[in-house]
Amino acid sequence: MVRIRVLVVDGHRIFAESLAAALAAEPDVDVSAAGSGPAASRCLERAVAEGRRYDVLLVDADLGVGAAAPQAVPGQREAGSGPAPPADGIALVAGVRGAHPGVRTVVLAERDDPRRAALALQAGASGWVAKDCSLQRLLAVIRGVLREETHLPPALLTGVLRELTAARKHRTDSERLVESLTPREHEVLRCMVAGLGRKDVAARLFLSPHTVRTHMQNVLGKLGVHSTLAAVALARRAGVRPAELAGDVVERSGQLA
Repeated sequence: MVRIRVLVVDGHRIFAESLAAALAAEPDVDVSAAGSGPAASRCLERAVAEGRRYDVLLVDADLGVGAAAPQAVPGQREAGSGPAPPADGIALVAGVRGAHPGVRTVVLAERDDPRRAALALQAGASGWVAKDCSLQRLLAVIRGVLREETHLPPALLTGVLRELTAARKHRTDSERLVESLTPREHEVLRCMVAGLGRKDVAARLFLSPHTVRTHMQNVLGKLGVHSTLAAVALARRAGVRPAELAGDVVERSGQLA
């Protein structure tokens, strides 16, 4: 019999232990529980080291601060059309996708929320399930995601599709604006996304601070925003990755403008 290894990640101990006990009664399920994101990360790493990888994570949507896995891919939280979600269960999903892409994740939620469900799917979740669903339903979802299925409550489908469509439109609009930048302006924008100030950008790109200031003003103008923060948010929506702060060789182009 092929056994399914499940990790329940929930900060409510009684709920986590009760759910783990119910799942463990199934003959083909091995289950463990973790009470936080860092604890879940340790369980995942230990399982890899022991050659006993988990198949499915059941993650509380409201796991709480500190849920993001330390192995999260830089820039992962930028997926989506709005601000980055808080460091909750959805952030843990994104971290697991980056560090353990073979693990399927299902978000357990106390309430239906189309926007957060859409964020969960964008982060890499394979399902969004109500915490009070039946055990039979949860087992069907667990087995379904292992067959590459995506599971959502029917009542959420319309709202989630609307959110995903809107997110794609915002991303497309942002991409179009970013494409209007010159190569030099794009590099300056990447430095801004990385959090570099004007002097640091100047030193990195071998430009004068005055030239960098001009490039930054041009970037803001072309993106149609009025602050560096807004420019960075738009860049993230467009999928612009931050400039590497180490090990990234910058060649002197010989052009200052």
